[in-house]
Amino acid sequence: MSDEWDEETTTGTDLEEVREKLSSVGTKFKPCLTVLTGGASGQLFKVMKGTAVIGRAPSVEVKLEDDGISRSHARLRAETNRAWLEDMGSRNGTFVNGTKITSATELREGDKIQVGRTTVLRFGFHDDLDESFHENLMSSALRDGLTKLFNKRYLMDRLDSELKFAQRHQTALTLLMLDLDHFKKINDTNGHLAGDMLLSTVATALLRAVRNEDVVARFGGEEIAIVLRAIGVEAAAHMAERLRKVVEQAEVEIDGKKLRATASIGVAGYPSTPAKSVEELIEAADKALYRAKADGRNRVCR
Repeated sequence: MSDEWDEETTTGTDLEEVREKLSSVGTKFKPCLTVLTGGASGQLFKVMKGTAVIGRAPSVEVKLEDDGISRSHARLRAETNRAWLEDMGSRNGTFVNGTKITSATELREGDKIQVGRTTVLRFGFHDDLDESFHENLMSSALRDGLTKLFNKRYLMDRLDSELKFAQRHQTALTLLMLDLDHFKKINDTNGHLAGDMLLSTVATALLRAVRNEDVVARFGGEEIAIVLRAIGVEAAAHMAERLRKVVEQAEVEIDGKKLRATASIGVAGYPSTPAKSVEELIEAADKALYRAKADGRNRVCR
């Protein structure tokens, strides 16, 4: 393997200096892949073993949802402070800094790896401080500041990748659109600080009530979206009813006064709704939400 250092790629950093720094701290630095673009944008993958496979298969270490990525697309092999990448006969190839690789290629700090149509990864060695900084940075970029739920940008990216997965594998995907009833009146009567506290309390209660793999995001204002993977509409409607009760029981106390809210929830899912896009699935869930509002609020409709 060549140790030649590409000055343009490394932006002036010397390879031997990097290796010397890494060697001086032993195993503290770990090979990592950061998703720069694609459905998993912002996610950090740490290579904990000697090898890690990048692909769409459920069993791979770096699992990415992108129609152009093969099930087992590429393999990353790491040794002491060095790493190599090789394509595994993927359909669309693996590119490092824009060049298609045809054999095991040594990776350097900052290298850009393209797999699939939209996914670009950045390779680097991270220590615990780097990881903590990355997590804080991604949290601020992908989560809503008040509720700590995922934000709308993350929701749209994730929903897009989940819908494509469901379409490709003909599996179920359900979207819940939840809106707190008469929330403007709560704000007007008790103040926006009280409203914010109640919304945050409801968000925390919902997070505790769903599965780890479910996505809970603030869609806007007092509206919350919940993405349920591999759950059909009928089962999701039962879950939505349970979440409606969770919201009803959540409360905050302001100046000795207890505040609660109720929620209307719309349920729509694929393939019962043959949505071809994220927008179509959201529209179907919104229509169900409007029906819940029209039917008297504090209820679930699908």
